[in-house]
Amino acid sequence: METLHRHRGHYIIKSFEARALKKRSLFIKVADFLTSSFGTVSFLIINVLGYGFWILGNTGRVPGFPIVDPFPFSFLNSFVSLEAIALAIIVLMSQNRENQRDILRNELGLQVELISEKELTKILSILKEILETQKKIKHDPELEEMTKEIDAGYIERKLEEQLEGTDKIKPLP
Repeated sequence: METLHRHRGHYIIKSFEARALKKRSLFIKVADFLTSSFGTVSFLIINVLGYGFWILGNTGRVPGFPIVDPFPFSFLNSFVSLEAIALAIIVLMSQNRENQRDILRNELGLQVELISEKELTKILSILKEILETQKKIKHDPELEEMTKEIDAGYIERKLEEQLEGTDKIKPLP
């Protein structure tokens, strides 16, 4: 699959987000729609009005409304509990999917940063060679360090060691 397109002299990278959104199953699309709907003032107002009408109706304050759930409103309590469970599950599903996309974005960003690091190191090496051929270079330890290739595997191993060390319970002094 080609991810780069030539457009008016610029390369345009297809949006990772757009590709991920297209791949969603119908169930996930419904969950995303519901999640975006739950976080609105409209949803809050509908719930307040619905629960308010239920409470008023079942306390005899709405004429013609049969009292089917008298105080302490056990049907209403059951419904609210089921609604909360469903909302929590749907929101967690959307968060999990968002976390998966974030992991992929971070991985993509890391890969781009590693490529950029190699390119910058190469550019610095070329500049250093140019200065050396012109005999206009002084010994620069910082430049020497910058032209060394970074060992991403070493950094990754060190980070893993540090993370593993935080999992261990340390005894109190």
